[in-house]
Formats: sequence, C-alpha cells, structure tokens
Amino acid sequence: MPKVPAERLLEIGQALFEAAGTARAEAELVMRHIVGANLVGHDSHGVIQIPTYIERIKLGHIVPGAPWTIVQESPTTTVVDGHWGFGYVANERAMRLTIEKARTANLAAATVFRQGHIGRLSSYTQMAAEAGMIGLCTADSGRSPKAVAPFGGREARLGTNPISIAMPSDLLGPLYLDMATSAAAAGKIALAVARNEPVPDGWVIGSDGRPTNDPRQLRQGGALLPLGGPEGGYKGTGLAVMVEILCGLLTGLGFGVEPSGRHNDGCFMAVFNVAAFRPLAEFKKDVGDFIAYLKATPPAEGSTGVLYPGEIEYLRQQQRGRDGIEVEDATWYKLQQLAENYGLSEKLDFTEPE
Repeated sequence: MPKVPAERLLEIGQALFEAAGTARAEAELVMRHIVGANLVGHDSHGVIQIPTYIERIKLGHIVPGAPWTIVQESPTTTVVDGHWGFGYVANERAMRLTIEKARTANLAAATVFRQGHIGRLSSYTQMAAEAGMIGLCTADSGRSPKAVAPFGGREARLGTNPISIAMPSDLLGPLYLDMATSAAAAGKIALAVARNEPVPDGWVIGSDGRPTNDPRQLRQGGALLPLGGPEGGYKGTGLAVMVEILCGLLTGLGFGVEPSGRHNDGCFMAVFNVAAFRPLAEFKKDVGDFIAYLKATPPAEGSTGVLYPGEIEYLRQQQRGRDGIEVEDATWYKLQQLAENYGLSEKLDFTEPE
C-alpha cells in the first residue's frame, strides 16, 4: 500500500471533486473532513469514500452546491433541509448555527435531513468542544439500504446509527466518544473487502444467519450484528432504535428502505454551553484531572495502559501527519482511474512515494 502525505491526498481529492462539478470551496471542505478521518485512523470514512461520492454525484444522489434551507426554527432549535447536498457541508453549517444559538440561549438543538453521507460524527461535536461547549450528534441513513440486524433477527433492518459526544478539556488532544451502535461501522467492512482481509468474530452474519469472517457476505444478503454481538446485542439495538427515532422519525425521513437506494443521512445535534452550569475553566481542569486519575490505573496484563476516549486518534494524527497515510491498493487504483477519466493523470502524479 502506498503511504501518501495528507497534503497530497487533499490535492487529489479536491481536483477530482472539482472535475465532478463541485465548487472549489465546497471541495476543500469535503476533503478536509475526508482526510481528517484518515489522519486519525478512521480509514473507513477517508479517501476510500471518494469514488462512492463521485458515483452518487453522477446519479444525482449528491447535488454539489445544493441550497441549505431552514424549514422551521426558534431561538433554540433549527430544522434544516440539505436539498441532497454534501452532508459535510450541510451538517457543518448546521452545527455552526447551533453553537451560535447556544452562546445566547445556553442550550440549542437541530435536525438535518435530505443530505449526503456526513462522515465522522466527531468532526461536528469537536466544533462544539472547541467553542467551550458539550457537543452531541447522532445520525442514521434515512431510508437507504440497511446493514444491521436487530438483536434476535437475521435480516438488516437498522443502520449503523452512530453517536458522538465531545467535551472541552485542558488535555493536549480532544476528548470525545464516536461510535457506531453496530459491532463495526459499515465502512470498516468495505475497508476489509478492499484490503482482502477477514473481519473479527461477532461482526457479520451471512444470509443464512450464521457467523462469518468474510466481509463480502455483508453485501450478499448478510448483515452486521449490533454492538454487543450475539450475546449483548440488545444494548446496541436499544441505542440504534433511539438514534433511528431521533434522526429518522424526528426529522421526518421515516424508517425502512425506499426503492431508490439513495443514501440520506438524518442528523440530530445538540449543544450545551458549559458556562451555564459552572465556570468553563474549572470544568476543563476537572475533566483533565479526571482523565489523569483514569490513566493512573495500573495496566492490565498485556496492556500498555489506559487511553481516554479520543486519545488513540490524537496519537495517530500526530504519527500520520508526520509519516503519511497508507492507502489500500484498490482505493489508490480507483483514484487513478478517476483521474484518468477526468484527464487529470498528468496534473495528479500517482507515482507511488518511495
């Protein structure tokens, strides 16, 4: 697999999206989120997604430059119609507005519907944390094809329905939770397919309902298991149901699958101004002290010690920002093919780095 500097991936992706009809500023924003996912080690939401997004542009499932409309609002709430634009664009703008409302009202929330894939949820909750607030974000895939079987079932009826919460702190790296309510994100299965690797036990079942380590089975009538796997999957299912209601029903997207197969992320976000509860500086210090207390726990056998939520991503970001990002051969080849199709092969040198 080639190891590519982040700046080069940004350049390649931006050029491809512009060639596909995306304005420069929008292409830059989308690629900031995409490469940001690669930098922290969430490769399932990184450049592997570029060919999929461009295909959705061609199908009209993503509309570059789409309008962004407030359907309904109050001083503390907003309902946003993304008109099938890039989810990164629609959702980031919604989070910025929600943060601004929370500055005045101390609490604010928003829903966003009719938008493309929004990627890594912590990209948005960290915006709130950087503003000295607590950010919460949940998402579902509307009525696009499902990937997760509810606990006790063998057919996919739920999305991976992720949840993210971020906290302001005095730590060197950001402190946040970002997790799917399934055993793994669907993008991780796609990544395993691209890398020709098996998946761990407890992630996937085949169309016959039996456990499998073959990631290809997911797209052959199989399903992801909920968080907790065969034994504790009722917990993941419970969380997924709540996310589906917040992001599918509260937004009006609905549930189930529509024939078009159009990917349609619904999102619920909320922001809480820490200063409305106690002085921000004191809170940030206490969070840092609490994490120090946890990290002082003697390590378990075979462990190098306790990491706080978001720490491993912070460490990866430092390492990958310095050494480059590994891109699986299958994805690198697809990017080359797209560049060739758009006549960008000479401009975008795909010579593998030494």
